[in-house]
Amino acid sequence: MFSKIAEAIHLKSSPVAIILSDEKPAEAIQFKEKAWGCVANVILAASKGRTAVFDRSTFGCQGGGTGLGFGNCYTTLPIHRFLSTGFETYIYADGETVSGREGEYYSKSPELAHDWVTNMPMRQVPTKYVVFKPLSKATEDEQITSVIYFVNADQLSALVVLANYGRGSYDSIMAPFCAGCQTILFGYREAEAEKPCATIGFFDITVRKYIDKDQLSFTIPYNMFHEMEANVNESFLKKNPNWQMLLKRNA
Repeated sequence: MFSKIAEAIHLKSSPVAIILSDEKPAEAIQFKEKAWGCVANVILAASKGRTAVFDRSTFGCQGGGTGLGFGNCYTTLPIHRFLSTGFETYIYADGETVSGREGEYYSKSPELAHDWVTNMPMRQVPTKYVVFKPLSKATEDEQITSVIYFVNADQLSALVVLANYGRGSYDSIMAPFCAGCQTILFGYREAEAEKPCATIGFFDITVRKYIDKDQLSFTIPYNMFHEMEANVNESFLKKNPNWQMLLKRNA
């Protein structure tokens, strides 16, 4: 599948299609069952041409499983303490004890981190697999839920403007605090909205090391992707000399 947006902003990597499927792509890379891995890093691999697949036994980490839409996968980790001040030991209601871990200090207190977890748009996707695939390898008959672009500041500026271009509004984008892979959750949610929003992401300090220092992600629900694609040719991306100047400095 071709993207006019990617061509117009001179995207250096491939847009990534997030696909729900009950069939496992034969060529896909996949984490080993119950082994640790970073879903955010695999999104980047898909932007460089790889196809990847995940199921409920191969999602890499609790945050990744949650972000992919496999429900609340934090039940085996006191995430509200891990995201904030850490813990020496943690005892679950059933008596299981978890050994201590240093906190990440991304939230001021365990209570605030708990509120964050509670308000995440978690869900159970209806399919066995979640697939990451370069958009060029995806087809219209697949169940694409969203498309992710990795962009620099100039390209991000273009996508923000284009997201609002055909709406007469200023609020078609959000930038939530979440793990690098969890913008996928917002893509799922927004795809069901009457007026979907795109999501700027990869603010997660823990996974920033996997991405170029001048890049962020931009996740577009698939229905909004078609809306934005249809507006490319008549927009500033083709007719505004200021944008052409930015393209030259990014050449």
